Amino acid sequence: MKLGQVSRFNILQYLGIGLAVFLTLTGCQTLFKPPTASQIHLKLGNPSQATTDPQNSTNFLIEKPEFVLSYNSTTGTANWVSWQLNPSWLGIVKRQNNFRPDETLPAGWYQVQPNDYRGTGYDRGHLVPSGDRTKNLDQNSTTFLMTNIIPQAPKLNRGIWSDLEQYCRDLLKQGKELYIITGVEGKFKTIAKGKVTVPAWNWKVIVILDKPNQKITENTGIIAVRMPNSNSFKKHWRDYQVSVDEIEKNTGLDFLTNIPKTVQDKLER
Repeated sequence: MKLGQVSRFNILQYLGIGLAVFLTLTGCQTLFKPPTASQIHLKLGNPSQATTDPQNSTNFLIEKPEFVLSYNSTTGTANWVSWQLNPSWLGIVKRQNNFRPDETLPAGWYQVQPNDYRGTGYDRGHLVPSGDRTKNLDQNSTTFLMTNIIPQAPKLNRGIWSDLEQYCRDLLKQGKELYIITGVEGKFKTIAKGKVTVPAWNWKVIVILDKPNQKITENTGIIAVRMPNSNSFKKHWRDYQVSVDEIEKNTGLDFLTNIPKTVQDKLER
């Protein structure tokens, strides 16, 4: 067949096949792999060096497309959850309310049930809020897995904790991108016959980029809060702002480890 007889479409098709063969032979196809959940949501670092080894049952790394968390099988809750928040995660999907056990936990581990919270006086409080994942049904549904849920005092959950969650989403209207880590600290009591620990404190660290993929510097915005898991609290989440250093001191975690040490130290102070 003469070149003049070959359609433009066929030329492009042949070029595409040739490129695919070249990438396969050279191994360069790995350059086009989508980022992993940890690469997206743990951009700032793994604060407890959690691993996917089931023997590490108090600091077990669970990766979901929507977030990454460190799970503690002895408390029945996450130690922390980390996620990216920008407009690409938001849409018009309604709250699914399909609380359910996380069946991906290693064999033999207790899977916390939604009814374990029934009659306890505590809400099934989200760590990654349902409102942060409204792009599609699957993303919103994943936030209702019990590995993303903690026993939270109702007035806190529905009050200033919720206010802070909404504030984060409001920042997106200014074109910002956020990286958020939130978790639990201490033990107040247990529920579900000792299978689930009620934390004494809730905390959150929020790194605020003025635009997606912006380099983090000592002038990057950051918010850290530490709130008692109680129905009695102050009027505004800003009343509970602390340094990142204080949260590290109380939890033993190490935040922002993927940031140059000099910048990390200044932001944490």
